[in-house]
Amino acid sequence: MNYPNIVKGSFINRPNRFIAYVQILTGEAAGKTVVCHVKNTGRCKELLLPGVTVLLQFHPEASVLGRKTEYSLIGVYKEREEDTLLINMDSQAPNLAAYEWVLGSSGICEVKREVIYGQSRFDLAFQLIGKDGSGNVTHIPAFMEVKGVTLEEHNHALFPDAPTIRGVKHIEELIHAKKDGYEAYLLFVIQMKGMTGFSPNENTHPEFKEALKRASAAGVHILAYDCQVTENSMTVDQPVPVFID
Repeated sequence: MNYPNIVKGSFINRPNRFIAYVQILTGEAAGKTVVCHVKNTGRCKELLLPGVTVLLQFHPEASVLGRKTEYSLIGVYKEREEDTLLINMDSQAPNLAAYEWVLGSSGICEVKREVIYGQSRFDLAFQLIGKDGSGNVTHIPAFMEVKGVTLEEHNHALFPDAPTIRGVKHIEELIHAKKDGYEAYLLFVIQMKGMTGFSPNENTHPEFKEALKRASAAGVHILAYDCQVTENSMTVDQPVPVFID
């Protein structure tokens, strides 16, 4: 997935979950302080610190579309002791990146987004192409839930960064689908590179970890993949080891 019209800025503050004040550093509006939409309602306290460099997407059509802001905050450079890490923090990006990734994977067809199943709505649904014992082609229906990951500690990715009752509900729905005969996947899209592993954030939400353990025991596939992140793109890349226990 790609972002047009990207500029850099210096983060000032975030008065609420939805907006932030940023001083633009590049482009025609350099030096101007703007209000921008934060495309992530999570806390992100470890990322959005005063003075950090952030990435903004400029929307030249904002007034025509009725947008309240001309800019969206989609990425941040996290300053660490040893280096600077580029993190995509657009909460809408993981679903689209996962869709593009699944769509380009072999052995999969009929990929759909936002599919209703019973009382649930899964991020992705698709058919797994295989063969039975007689060599006949088979199609096995599957569902996938996608979670974006922006929290890391010492090159280890963690989710969630805040308690998520909704996330636990999604896991239970996947377990139910698996019991009904579907293949079920939970994909953690790590919105950065360089992670050595992924774990549920037990300190923040122990119930989420327990739900993840139940899902794994029930046969739900728990996957974590990192991403190639640039200032104007994000692409699902390589698997990252998952540590649940």
